[in-house]
Amino acid sequence: MTRPRSALRWLLGASRRRLAGAALSLLGGPWGAAQADGLPTFAQTRAAHPVSDVQLLDRHGEPLQVLRVDPSRRVLGWVSLEQMSPALLRAMLLSEDQRFYEHSGVDWSAVAASAWANLWNTRTRGASTVTMQLAGLLDADLARRGGRSVLQKVGQAWVAGRLEQRWTKAQILEAYLNRVPLRGELVGVPAAAQALFGKRPAGLDARESALLAAMLRGPNAPVETLTARACGVLRTMGQHCNGLADEIGAVLRRKPLSLADAPQWAPHFARLALGPDGPAAQRSTLDARSQRVAVQSLRRHLAELSGRQVEDGAVLVLDNASGEVRVWVGSSGSQWSEAAQVDHVLARRQPGSTLKPFLYQLAIERRLITAASLLDDSPAQVATGGGLYIPQNYDKQYRGWITARAALGNSINVPAVRLSLMLTPESVLERLNALGLQLPETGGFYGPSLALGSADVTLLGLTNAYRTLANGGRYAEVPLPRAESAAAPTTQPKGRSPGASPSVARQPSRQVADPKASFIVGDILADNNARALTFGLSSALALPFPAAVKTGTSKDMRDNWCVGWSTRYTVGVWVGNSSGAAMQQVSGISGAAPVWRDVMLALHADRPPIAPKPPVGLVAQDVSFDDGREPARREWFIGGTEQSVIRPAGTAVVLSNPTDGAIYALDPDIPPAAQRLRFAHAGRLERGAAASWRLDGRVIGRGSTLDWMPMPGRHELALLDTRGRVVQQVRFEVRGAGLRAPGGLPGPSRSGAAP
Repeated sequence: MTRPRSALRWLLGASRRRLAGAALSLLGGPWGAAQADGLPTFAQTRAAHPVSDVQLLDRHGEPLQVLRVDPSRRVLGWVSLEQMSPALLRAMLLSEDQRFYEHSGVDWSAVAASAWANLWNTRTRGASTVTMQLAGLLDADLARRGGRSVLQKVGQAWVAGRLEQRWTKAQILEAYLNRVPLRGELVGVPAAAQALFGKRPAGLDARESALLAAMLRGPNAPVETLTARACGVLRTMGQHCNGLADEIGAVLRRKPLSLADAPQWAPHFARLALGPDGPAAQRSTLDARSQRVAVQSLRRHLAELSGRQVEDGAVLVLDNASGEVRVWVGSSGSQWSEAAQVDHVLARRQPGSTLKPFLYQLAIERRLITAASLLDDSPAQVATGGGLYIPQNYDKQYRGWITARAALGNSINVPAVRLSLMLTPESVLERLNALGLQLPETGGFYGPSLALGSADVTLLGLTNAYRTLANGGRYAEVPLPRAESAAAPTTQPKGRSPGASPSVARQPSRQVADPKASFIVGDILADNNARALTFGLSSALALPFPAAVKTGTSKDMRDNWCVGWSTRYTVGVWVGNSSGAAMQQVSGISGAAPVWRDVMLALHADRPPIAPKPPVGLVAQDVSFDDGREPARREWFIGGTEQSVIRPAGTAVVLSNPTDGAIYALDPDIPPAAQRLRFAHAGRLERGAAASWRLDGRVIGRGSTLDWMPMPGRHELALLDTRGRVVQQVRFEVRGAGLRAPGGLPGPSRSGAAP
C-alpha cells in the first residue's frame, strides 16, 4: 500500500525541465485525474501529525507527564478548530487569505494582482492561499528551498484544487493552523500559543492573535516589522495598536513559557517509555492517583527531614500478578535535589538489612532453621583474607539466644551473618542473582558482609525480588517502561494478561524459591509483635491490613530503604543522597518507612487486601520455650520440621576478647601494671555457671572477664565450660616494649547495618 506522503511527493515531483507537462496537468489533463487518489485524507494527515512533545497518560487515560522528544522543533498535539480562539481564526484569514471561503483553492484575483504588481515592480501581498500553503506544508518537495518558483506555485495550485475537492474548508484551516511554521523552532499555533503566551489556542486574545498572524509572512522578522504587520491586522479588526510594540518586544525577549496546568508527575518514567516516533498521547501502566500520592508523600517527608542532610528519594510500585509498574518516582524533584535528573529507581546503592529476608528464606528452605529456631546473637569474629570481620548490631546490644522470627523481625545483624556463613556466601550470592539482583562480583568478593547488604542493587531489582517472595518464590522480570497509543486495542493480544494495561504483556516466570519458605518469611515480616523489640508496636510499619515489610540502612546512613508487599502490590522506597553523602540520624524507619506507609494506604484505600493463603505442605504448631525466653505462640513450619518445645542446642558463650590472631605491643612509657589485657566472653553457660580461662595449658581464673598482665610471646587462650570442655580457643601475640610490630597488619573490620 502506498504511503500518503510518499504518493503525494511522487505525484508532485515534476522537475523544472517538465514545467510544461505540469502546467498541462494543472489545466485538467487525464494524468492529474488519474493520480487524484494519491492525496492524503484529512484523517491520515491528522493521525500522522509529527509532534515534538509527547503526553504520557496513565492506564486510565489521565495525563501524567509531557516530554519533549524532538529538540530541533516544537510541535504540540493536534488541536481542533473548535478549540481555537475566534479572534485567532479571524486574524489569520485577514492576514493570509481574506477570500478563503470564496475560492476553490486558488484566489485568481490575488494572482492577477500579484502578476500586475510584479510587472510594474511594486510590492503587494503574495497570491498563495491558505490551501496552497497547506499543500506546501503537506509535502516537502513543494516547501523546500526555491519553493517560490513558478513550478512550485503550479504544484501548490494543483494540489490546492484537489484538497478543496476532498477536504472541507474547516479541515483545511484546521490542518494549516496546526502545521504552519511560526517563530524559530515553533511550528503550529498550539506550540506558539504555549511558548509565547503560556496559553492554549482557545485563550488567545485579539492582540496575541494579531502577532501570530503577523509571523506567517516572516516568522523571524524583527520587532518593528512584526509590529507594523500586527497593527495592520488589528486595525482591520477594529482594534487599536497602543503599546503594541512594547508588548511584542517583551514577548519575544522572554524565555519560552509552558502551560501552568501541564502535568509533570513522572519525568523519569516518561524518558524511558516515550519515543519520538509514537503518537502525541501514549498510555502507560502507571496509576495517576497513586503516582501523585507517592510524589507528594516523598517531597513532604523530605521537607520534614530538612536539616538532616537528605535530599533525594525514589518510589516504585509493582503489581504482584502482572509485574506492571503502577508508580515510578525517580527523584524528589529539582526543588529538593541537585540530582533531579538522576533516576534513582535504576541507580545502584547498598541495600543494608533489606537482603536479610532472602537469607532466612534460603535457610528455612534448606531446613537449616525454622522460624522458631534459636539463633546465636553474641559477638562474632570472622577471619577473612583482609583481616577480622566483626559484625555488630545496630544498637551495640547482644541478646544471646533469639528465635529466627525475632532476629529477622527486629533486624538483628549478628544472627544474619552467622546464617550466611552456614549457607556460604556463594550460595547466598547465587540465590540473590536468581532473584534478579544481578550482582557483578563473586560470593568470596563480598564475603560475610553480603548478609548486611554490602553489594549494590537497584530499587527496581530489589522491589521485584520482594515481589518474588510475595508470589511464593516465582520470579518474573519487570520489563523497562514503555507506552503505546492512547487508543487501547479492543482485543487482548496473545500472551497478555487479562485486564492488564495494553503496554505490558505477562512475562514468563520460573520458580526460584520454595513457596513454603517464602510464606514463612512473609509471615515474619508481617508480624508486628515480632519486630516490637526494635520498632515498637505503633511504628510506620504497622498497617491496618496484612502487609510484609523490611527496612534497611546502609553503612554510615548513606541509604534508607523500606520494601514490602501485600497480596496485591509490592512497594519499594529509597531515601538518601545521590552524591553518597551520609544522612544525619535518619534510619529506615524514620526515612523511607513513612513514605512506604502513605503509598500502601493509598493503594488499598478502595479495597483492603486479604491475608495470603498458606501453601500446601505447611504445618501450624503451638510452640513454647523451655526457659521462657519468648512467649508461647503458634508457629508455621515446613512439614517434618515442626517442634512443640524449643530449647538451645548448646551454649551461647563466645570469646569476645582477645580475637584470634591479635597482636599486642607493650608501651614502654606506661607502667606494666596499667597495661593489663582483659579476657572476656559473651553469653552464658547453663544455669548461670562461670566459665574458666586456660592460658598456655594452665587454668588461670574463672568468670565472664579476667584481667591479665601481658607477658611477651605467643599465647594460646581457651575458654572452658563447667565440664572443662573447650568452648572456643584463640591464639594471640604480645610483643615486648620497644619491639616494632610488622607493618601492613590488617585491623579488625566492624560492620553494623541499621534495621
